[in-house]
Amino acid sequence: MVTAAAALEDGLYTEADQKTDSPDPWVMEGTTTKLPNEGNIPCKNATLRVALQYSCNTVFGKIGSDLGNDKMLDMAKKFGFTEQQFTPVRSNASVFSDDMNPSQTALSSIGQFNTAATPLQMAMVASAIANDGKLMKPYMVDELQARSVDTIEKTDPEELSQPLSSENAQILQSMMETVVDKGTGSNAKIDGVKVGGKTGTAQHGVDNSENPYAWFISYAKDSDGSAPVAVAVVIEDDNAVRDDISGGGLAAPIARNVMEAVIKSKQ
Repeated sequence: MVTAAAALEDGLYTEADQKTDSPDPWVMEGTTTKLPNEGNIPCKNATLRVALQYSCNTVFGKIGSDLGNDKMLDMAKKFGFTEQQFTPVRSNASVFSDDMNPSQTALSSIGQFNTAATPLQMAMVASAIANDGKLMKPYMVDELQARSVDTIEKTDPEELSQPLSSENAQILQSMMETVVDKGTGSNAKIDGVKVGGKTGTAQHGVDNSENPYAWFISYAKDSDGSAPVAVAVVIEDDNAVRDDISGGGLAAPIARNVMEAVIKSKQ
């Protein structure tokens, strides 16, 4: 999602359904190594929408390489990477490196090499996209009340940054909603509610020797835009059957249940 945001904000691509310059196979710049996709999926010159729907490594890796390390790092920082977050509980700083060569930048742009992100960070990414590009400062305590239920202290929402324009955020919303409607995130569907999401499977261990982690980031809101909620789910299960681990299979249903509960509580 961060890579897609960077491509739109830079003007490298301007529409969700614009074809990208993405050969498949694609050899990473400065190497003889092909960046593989998972399975037989339609990634050659895929549009941003299709690339997100199928998780095309070649498309997003090449976007990162084409943009370069500086532009990718700048976008990651706008979303909150490289800074600790205090809610007031401390969340470690998520990582997107500098001084990377094109192939390292390509790998980092699909979440590999030296990239690391906390669940809070990825919930912030989802929320900023759902909030038309405006990222709000995260906090844990909304209100302190006395025994009489009188309000002692209330947290005022505070804007943290504007990583992307409202127009580009809405393009990303459309892409994330396609992931849920027609792609790998279908297990997050909620009847009568607009849901956008992105699945992920994070490799774990040396040479991917351990069970991977299942990821899903998402947002949901009523058709009129009310009762919005953004969720990030990560599952670390050493006992799971490896072939059964996927963001869409394990994490998306949990995200759906959380979002559904929040929306119902506000109705």
